[in-house]
Amino acid sequence: MDLKNNTMKNLTLALLLLFSLQTIAQTENPKYDKNLAEKLGGDDYGMKTYVFVILKTGSVKIDDKAKVNELFTGHMANIDKLAKEDKLVIAGPFYKNENNYRGLFIFNVKTLEEAEKLLSTDPAVSAQLLEAEMYKWYGSAALGEYLEVHEKIEKLKP
Repeated sequence: MDLKNNTMKNLTLALLLLFSLQTIAQTENPKYDKNLAEKLGGDDYGMKTYVFVILKTGSVKIDDKAKVNELFTGHMANIDKLAKEDKLVIAGPFYKNENNYRGLFIFNVKTLEEAEKLLSTDPAVSAQLLEAEMYKWYGSAALGEYLEVHEKIEKLKP
């Protein structure tokens, strides 16, 4: 019987230690702003789900420079529209690279289907001058503040 009692005591002590360590590892943040976290849609870790999009050179090549300019003007206008609608939190081009990656978007949506709908509003994507790879991504909910700050430091509009 002593062996069984010792085993139970050891198991009980191990469980208590495990729960104690878990409690110590997760402490409340004294700077936590509940209202801001709720406004930005952050979970208990200040994070949320987005869709990360890599834009690549598309499969269609258009030789008409005026048409290409028109499509990319529409691409930029669509970026502005999605940002104003709070659907796009980050966008930007890549420098020339061997992978033909052209740029990225981080959409403020939770599903790939929602992101697909947003991409369908982009003239350069619709014309297949650009093609997209999409991934669900878990990042800081504070990304929602990025564009507001950027607007304050942007001297020239593209």
